[in-house]
This record gives sequence, C-alpha cells and structure tokens, in this order.
Amino acid sequence: MMHSLKNVMMVVVESLINKFEEDQMRNKEMHRKTKKEQHSAYYTDNCSDSDSSFNQSYTFMNQEQLQLLVERLNPAQPKEVRQEAMQTLCSAPPSDVLNCESWSNLRKHLTMSLSDPDSTFSDKILRFYAKTFSSSPLNMTREVYTSLVKHLELYFLSGENCVPTISDGIDITNPEIIRLLKKVRLLNEYQREVPSFWIRHPEKYMEEIVESTLLLLSVKREQRHLVSPKLLDPVYFLALLDIKAVWFKKWMHANYSRTVVLRLLEKKYKSLINASVQQCVYYFESCESAVDATSRVNVLPQQYSSNNQKTFYSGQELQYIYFVHSLCLLGRLLIYKQGRNLFPIQLENRKDFISLTDLLVLFIRFIYCSPTCPKTTLTVHTGNYSPAILVTEVLQILCDRTECATECLYTNTVIDALLHPIHNLLNGTEMYINCPETSLIHIADILARIAAVEDGLSLLLYGGNMNSAKKDSLTAAHTIVQFTTKLLDENISVLSGTEMLPALKGAFIFVCRQMYGTCEGLQVLIPYGLHESIADAWKKASLLSERIPTPVPGADSISSGNQESQNIMVWEETLLDDLLNFAATPKGLLLLQNTGALNECVTFMFSRFSKKLQVSGCERFGYGVMVTQMAATSPGAVALQRSGFIKALITELWAVLECGRDDLRVTHPSSTPVDPIDRSCQKSFLALVNLLSYPAIYELIGDQEIPNKPEYSLREVPTNVIDVIDRLIILNSEAKIHSLFSYEQSHIFGLRLLSVLCCDLDTLLLLESQYKVSQVLLNAQKENIIETSEGPGNFIIDGLSVERNHILVRINLTGGPAERILPQRELNKGTDPYPWPMFSSCPLPRCYLSEAPRKADFRQDSDLNKLLASLKNPDKQLVWIENCRRQFCKIMKAKPDVISGTILAELIEKFVLHLSENPSECYFSTEEYEADDANVKNESLSSVQQLGIKMTVRYGKYLNLLKDGADNDLCLVLMHCDKFLKQQQTSVKSSLRYLQEGYAGYDWFASSVFLIMSGEREKTLTFLQQFSSLLISAFLWLRRLHVSVHLPIDTAESGIHPIYFCSAHYIEMLLKAELPLVFSAFHMSGFTPSQICQQWLAQCFWNYLDWSEICHYIATCIFLGPDYQIYMCISVFKHLQQDILQHTQTQDLQVFLKEEALHRFQVSDYLEYMESLETTYRPVLLRDMRNIRIQST
Repeated sequence: MMHSLKNVMMVVVESLINKFEEDQMRNKEMHRKTKKEQHSAYYTDNCSDSDSSFNQSYTFMNQEQLQLLVERLNPAQPKEVRQEAMQTLCSAPPSDVLNCESWSNLRKHLTMSLSDPDSTFSDKILRFYAKTFSSSPLNMTREVYTSLVKHLELYFLSGENCVPTISDGIDITNPEIIRLLKKVRLLNEYQREVPSFWIRHPEKYMEEIVESTLLLLSVKREQRHLVSPKLLDPVYFLALLDIKAVWFKKWMHANYSRTVVLRLLEKKYKSLINASVQQCVYYFESCESAVDATSRVNVLPQQYSSNNQKTFYSGQELQYIYFVHSLCLLGRLLIYKQGRNLFPIQLENRKDFISLTDLLVLFIRFIYCSPTCPKTTLTVHTGNYSPAILVTEVLQILCDRTECATECLYTNTVIDALLHPIHNLLNGTEMYINCPETSLIHIADILARIAAVEDGLSLLLYGGNMNSAKKDSLTAAHTIVQFTTKLLDENISVLSGTEMLPALKGAFIFVCRQMYGTCEGLQVLIPYGLHESIADAWKKASLLSERIPTPVPGADSISSGNQESQNIMVWEETLLDDLLNFAATPKGLLLLQNTGALNECVTFMFSRFSKKLQVSGCERFGYGVMVTQMAATSPGAVALQRSGFIKALITELWAVLECGRDDLRVTHPSSTPVDPIDRSCQKSFLALVNLLSYPAIYELIGDQEIPNKPEYSLREVPTNVIDVIDRLIILNSEAKIHSLFSYEQSHIFGLRLLSVLCCDLDTLLLLESQYKVSQVLLNAQKENIIETSEGPGNFIIDGLSVERNHILVRINLTGGPAERILPQRELNKGTDPYPWPMFSSCPLPRCYLSEAPRKADFRQDSDLNKLLASLKNPDKQLVWIENCRRQFCKIMKAKPDVISGTILAELIEKFVLHLSENPSECYFSTEEYEADDANVKNESLSSVQQLGIKMTVRYGKYLNLLKDGADNDLCLVLMHCDKFLKQQQTSVKSSLRYLQEGYAGYDWFASSVFLIMSGEREKTLTFLQQFSSLLISAFLWLRRLHVSVHLPIDTAESGIHPIYFCSAHYIEMLLKAELPLVFSAFHMSGFTPSQICQQWLAQCFWNYLDWSEICHYIATCIFLGPDYQIYMCISVFKHLQQDILQHTQTQDLQVFLKEEALHRFQVSDYLEYMESLETTYRPVLLRDMRNIRIQST
C-alpha cells in the first residue's frame, strides 16, 4: 500500500516540476516578445486585474531572490533591468512579496517608480497593486493602498508635475491624464470594496486607510501668484470617477468605520467638509449671478451630442461634478448625529458661520434656482445628476429618519424656504423659477413627507406653537391649502395650461391629504372648502371621461387621443382617492357625504382593496380605519353595501369558515380548532365587528325578515348580513344545522358575533324585536337538556351551551360591572367544570344579580347645602353659574356619593331651570308644548321602544328607583317627547332607512332622566322640555337633533349625528394629543375611537358603568359644559390604556372595548384631569360645538 502511494506521489511531483519548467520557459519567451512590441494605443485600461487566480502563473521565489528583485527595482538601476524585474514581480504571488523582509524598501521603490515617465512600467506597477488588492488580506493591502495614496499626494504637491488648472479643463486623451485617472480609479475601486471586509481586522488598519484618504482629499497646492489660475485638487479627479461619492456612502454605512471617519473629520480634516460646503455655495452663487430678468440660466456647461464619446471636461463641468460629489457627501453626512455636530462651520473669506439650517436652506434653493437643460440635448445636468433631483433625494432620506428630520427639517426657517416660491406665486411677485412645475412637484414631495410625521404635521399646522388650541398667525398649512385651491381653480397664470398641471395639482392635494386625513389638520383646512374644490374638479374630470370613446379593436393604442383619455381617467381616479381620504376622520366623512361623491369613493376604495393595492406611500395600515369610520354612519354603511364590499367580506368569511381556502393544497386534514374562533377566521370576525355598528346594522337588516328556508344547499353562500344571521346565529331548524360543514365551529362564530352585537343596546333591541333572539337561544338551551325517565335532567355542557348561557345573561340583565355578574366562557378543571347555573326560561337565576345599592341620605352635608342654597337664590348669572360649578366640583372630588338619588334630581332640575330662563344660555329656540296625555292617545311606540321600556323598568326596579306601573309613565314620557320633538323636525329627501319615520333607536337619555327623577313623569317631562333649549342637549340627548330644523339641511339629510361629527371627532383629536400610544393602538387595529365612543354615548354608558357613575357623567356634563362629554371619553381611554395596549397585541381590541364594562372607573377620580383638559382645549371645542348649526357651510 505504502509502496504504491509512493510511486503515485513521485509521478505527481515529477509532473509538477515539468509543468513549472515549461511555465518558466513560456514566461521568458513572452517577456522577449513584449520588449519587441511597441505601445501603439494612447489609451489602454490595464489597471484592474479581473483574471481568476486559477488562470494565473506564479513564480515561487525565496527570500534571496526577492531581495535581488528589490535591488533591481531601485530607480537607480537601468531601465531594462527594472522592466525585467517588474515582469518577474508581477508573476510572483503577492502574499510572498508583501511578506518578504525587504517589502518596506520595495514599497518605496514602487512608489517612486509610479512617477516613471514610461507608462508601460507604471501600468505594470498598477497591475501588481490591483492583483494585490484582489488576492491579499487587509493587513497587507493597506500598505499598498497607503503607498498609492502617498504617491498621489506627492504628485499633486510637487511643482514639477503638470496638474491642469480648472480653467483648462481635463482632456482624457492626454496620456498624462490617462495615467493619473488610472491611479485614482484603482484607488476608488479599493475604497468601494474595502468596507465589506475591514471589520474582520484591527481598527488601526482601517483607520490608517481612512486617514490617508482624507489627507489626500484635503491636499491643496499653494498658489504661486494671487492671479494664477486654480489648479485641480485630487478631489476633482475622484469626483470625476465617483460623482455620487459612493465610496463615502459605503464608509459611512457601518458604525465601525463611521465612528473613525467622523472623528477624523472633526479633529483633523474638517477642511474637507468646509470645501464641500464652499463648493455648494460657489455653485449657487454662480447660478444666481447668471440669472437676469429676461433670460434663462446661462451657466450651463458645453453641450454634447449623445452620439459622440465625451473626451473633454470643461472647467464649468468639473466644477459641477465636484458640486454633485460635495452634495452627495454632505447629504450622507447629515444623516448621522455626529455628522450634524460638525456644524456650524466657517468658510474662507466669510465672517458668518454656516449652520445646519443654513445648509438645508441652501439645498432647498437648489430645487428652484438650479439650471435645467433643454430636453433635446444631453448634458451633465440631466437625468439623475440634476441638482433638483439630487437635493430631493437627500431631503427624502432625511425625512424618512425621525431624528434627522427633527434636527434638520422641522424648523420654521426650512419650511419658509420650501414655501418661498409658493408665497411668490400666491402674491404675484415676479420671481424666476427654472421649470416651475418640476420644482414645485419636488417641493410638494418633501412637504408631504414632512406632513406624514406627527412632529412635521404639527409644525405645518401650528408653526412654532405646538398647541392646537391657540390660534397663531397663518402657518404653512394655510399657505399650502390656499395654493392648492388656486391650482384647482387654475387661478395661477404662470402655471395654467401646462402639460404637468394635473401632476402638480395631485402633488399638492397629496400634501393637503396628509393634513386633512387627521382631525387636527382637518380643523385647519375646513375654512378653505378644499373638499368642495376637489369634488368640483372630480365632477369635471368625470364628465370628460364619459366622453371618451370606446376603444375599437385594431385601432392605434398609442395615439395622442388615447394617451389623453388615459390621463383623464388617471386624474379622475386620483381625485376620487383624494376625496376618499376625507373619510379618515368623523368630520371629514360628513364633508365627503355632503360632496355627493361618497358612493363613488367607496366603489373606488373597494376596487383598490380587491386588488390589494396600498392606500398611499405614507399609509401603512390599509383601509381598515376608513371602513370603520364609514360603518359608524348610515350613509357609509349603504355605500359599503352598494360597492360590493360587504358581499366580498362575507364571501371571504364563508370561505375560511366553512369551505377552507381554495388555493391550499390538501395534503392532510386540517386540525380541529382549539379556540372558539380559529385564527384563520379572526380577521373576518374583526372585520364584521368593525362593520356592524348600530347605524350600519339598522340600514342593513332593519325591517327585514330572515329567510328561514325549508332547505339549504351546501353550495349556497351567504352574501349579506341577513344571511349571516340566518345561517350562523339563529339556527332554529335542522335544515340550517345540516347545511353547515362545521356546525359547532360556525355556530360558535355566530354566537360570538351576536355577543358583541348585543353590547350595543340599540342593536340588541332591534334583533330582539325582529328575530326574538333570546327566545331562540332559550329554545336551543331547552333542547340541550338530557331527557331521563324521571323528566328533564341536567344540561349538556359543551361549547355552544356555555356560549348561549353567557349571551342570555348578557342580554337579559342590565347593569354596570358591579351590578351584574356575567358567567365565564371557559370550563374549569376539576369535578365541577362549569359552576354557573344554566336556564331555559326566564327569569334568570338570582346568582347573576349583584345586591342592589342602598339609598343614603346626605342632606346634612354642608357643601351640598351651599350648592342647594346657590341654586335656590340665583343672583348675577355668570357669577352664579361659576359658583355653582365650583361647588359641584368640590363635592364631586371630596364626596361623590352625595350626588345621587333625589339630591341629584333636585340639583340638575334647578340648575337646568335657571339656565333655560337665561336667554344667553338658550342655544335652541323651542315652542311651547302642553304635555296633555290626551294629545298622545293616538300615538304608538315601535316594538324597539316597547322593549326598551321593559328593559328600563326592569333596571329601575333592580335599583329600587321605580314602582309598579312605571312602565305606563315611561311610555307616556317617550310619546310626549316624540310629539314635542317632531314639532322641530324638518322634512328630508333621503333613501336612508335611518331617516324614515321616527327616531330609529331607543331614547336612552330620556330613560336615564326618568330613573333619576325616580319615575316621576311630570318632573321628567318638565326637565326635558327645559333641557332641550340648552346646547348640551344636542350631545347628551341624541333624539333631540334627529332630522332637526336646527341643523343645516345637508347635515340633517346626511343621517350623521353631531355626537359623531363633532364629539367623536374631537375625541380622536384629543386622544392623539393626550394619549398617543392609545391612538396608535386603535390605528393599528383598524378600529376607531369614534365608533366605540358613539356607542358609549348613545346609550349613556348603560351596561358599561354602574348607575351611580352614569348619574355622575350626566350631572358633570350638565353642570360643567358639553365639552366634558369629550373629556369623559378621554378619561375612560386613559383608564383603559394598559388594557388597550395589551388587547392590541392579542388582536381583539374592538371585542374587548365592546364587551367589557369599565371596571373601577369613577368619574370623580378623573375630574381634575378633565379640568386640565378644559383649560387647554375648551375654547376650540366649545366654539365648534356651538357651530353645529353651520357645520357644513
């Protein structure tokens, strides 16, 4: 074995020796041929060695041979000797050469030889350097790199070399320039590659490379004479080869190298930054000096035909190339905090310092002051090297980094610079702007990015004053919206008629869109009627698109006419998209509804939603918030249904719930769901919860019967909400059960949905009146009883019976967190898995009711006596009102339990009486109404109202507030209220079911007052009549303004209540300012604070708060003002903050908010917080609440 291996090795070694000798002979022969050949070409590029090392022939040399080679490369040796030695060196492995003992001497010789007049010899040295760079580690290549840098440094400092001046330009056919460019190019290639591996080596190696480079770029040869032309510095040649400073971008990318670069720039080489800023200033001044009143910019470099290869760069072109390099370098520097800390800097021959803001303003002025070449020529200014484009790219990067944007861009000075051309165009000031459309589009892009971030938006809206409640002078937002409306009206003569006008309009509408998509931004923009301007522009574009002829097969598809038609259609869609974004806020949705374009906008949204297209470049969370906002209103729900959105949502739900995904390849059966609602169905479930608010569900199912078919096909897919109720919730027949593939899972899904829906008491009454849901559930529970020979036995405990039991308790008991006990949905471990008693008939077991609160007498309280005395003896109105409010707050903070029962009734009764007698406090004019029972004998109550009365009386009796016969009194109260308020209703023309006949919901406020008055009918009616004249009645008593004459006709016809477009709007605005984490949680969940607040406020917090806290809420709003309704909701969100953040993570925020009562929330605990909110926001809130009569004008 060993013998055979030895023989094989001998053969291999002998073969290698022969191969080596052959290579040696071939190399000598090639060397002789090379010496005979003459160098004929004036430009050859042999700097970089791209050959694979596997294809290269190496000459292995020992230390003696390398020492001899070093001696032969001494510049004192004859040319032939050095040529032959250089040829041998190129054949040697770079690692052997760099590791030899004589490397230091060799490096000196090579550095000196780079200046050899023989270009062939210097090219071979560069080839050796290139080979070394590509095949050696950093600890070796750094020495080669620094030697090359040292050579270039000496080259530029030496007076012997003929370095061209700026005025002479650069002729790249000049052999000397060719050699110089080869060296700089090799240097630059290494600069770009070395960052990818220098982190693996000691920092000192990297620092040596960085410092030598910065030293080279800082080299400036002293002028011999003051009037002598300026010589080109090394940085000009580097910029010529790397115009966008890619090398610097790569060096600044990683913290490892960035720290060293910035430290060296700060300590030693700040002159490099100064020179870059100086170049930008110089270029700007040259542009300015070339502009006169009648001509274009004339500093353009020599233009060249795109067909000819460029071989000469003039001085102007070199200056521009260096400017671009400087701009890119500074732009990269500003991204990092240490880079920004290098400012301010002082330039030569200037007394003033250049600050960071000054530099940004200079950059911005490049956008509209830099030259632009004609489209027919190709120059260095065109394409990606246009100053406007380069500056825009830099500013975009800064905008996308929060810290950079805060330090660099979010200042009034920078915003003023951006708006400077806009101010001039608005004022009609004569100003030269090169390519105004393009420049303004760039400016709009930057403004949109600023407005998309919270701090930037605040700066645009309020300037330096970040308090939204304080109105300052006109800010940037006002300028932008004024300019946008003038653009839409085409009132700017300079821009009218240009081809790019639609793009310019779209760009500035998009800036406004970032503002009006927020509550605070919309408040600023409303006075300008931007929604009307956009709607008018859309209507014009829609008329034009209707005239577009139908495409004919075979016709020229790229004709100018077809292109124009496509442009019109794109413009129409852009305007629809802009209008759609008004729906992001409650008040914006009202404005959108008033434009008459809501249906078209929702159809457009659904088409984009179906294609899974992004909302916009600045929006990350899709259309969820807009859909939820729309679903909180009747017109929005109808628009969603007409567009096909609801059908698509329910079809998708059925696919994942019953059918599974069609595109999923079935390799094994799907696992049985463990959770009540499987993760695959969670998204559809939450979408339905978001969609089915009471106004929406009333429009979608009001006065409609469920099908209850005798037979259902397995292929029959639900397409609307009625079908969902029929197939998943009210499973009252065998046909429905057998039509489901996954009966238990699907039915639990339906029951969970029913549980969430019934948390809205109006929805509960509607479902109960139309479909008798509680009886259906009781019957299902009865069928779940085990039949024994002795009679009915125990209930079968399964997922469905547990869920039904929970819902039955929820819908049959009214009360806050301490007034009713809801059974759990989970089973316990042990012998008694479900301790909660089940039932199949009413009344419910007593264990679900908490002990009723006891009445207490607090009439001996001194503070209360003072308040009652003030109410009995009103003096000066303003002083008296303030005194009463002060006393009320004092009692609420110290002894909140005092304000309850008959004392509460007496307080609000007297306070409202005195307010209603004061003309300055009466907001609504009301007619006299005699509450004669004979007048309402012919009136009838709807089934919803009758069920509401039963629920109210049951709750009142539990609270020991009502006696037998109270239901008749409450019935009369509600009928009188209906008759009284119908006198103040207007006739509207609307297809909305919500506006037909009477008020669609139940009057929870009137019922609450009835309970506060302990069921005394006369006192309740008197109070409500007096209360109806006050502003607070518009927000506490929803029934008050239903189709009211006190509202503008378009608002009344919209079906959107002031509690939504005013109260809920400001709740969202304050929530964003006061509790930004909570607001972000809502946004991420696709749910809106406005929808849940509308539900809370509409039912006066019934089932969410205990009765005592409901009374405190009503009393607080009556005594302290209607804006306290908003502060109340903000306080609730503050109380729930941690729960909201947690449930956002578990992706069930909307379910939590709708199903869970407000545990441990007390109005008195948050009264001080509400007072602090009043101090900040009351002026704005009350002004807008008083303007509901003119809201939409």
